[in-house]
Amino acid sequence: MDVAKCAGWFFPLFEKDAPMKNRIKIERAILGITQEELAHKIGVSRQTISSIEKNRYVPSTLLALKLSQLFGKPVNEFFELEESD
Repeated sequence: MDVAKCAGWFFPLFEKDAPMKNRIKIERAILGITQEELAHKIGVSRQTISSIEKNRYVPSTLLALKLSQLFGKPVNEFFELEESD
């Protein structure tokens, strides 16, 4: 498995290795905003949003909570662990 490790965090580099699914792209579409607009609203780069949507980056708790607040939904409604986790 190809992974990057940083301070104990696990960041998958390929979609097949991602430890969780997410609905960020769907939730963003519901709000009718671009990746750039979402990134600006929560204080990250557009590339970060793209990486999350492609399951290449697992966001921090802080970022997940910011998304939760913006979407008006609990985190587990747009992030889901894989059965193997």
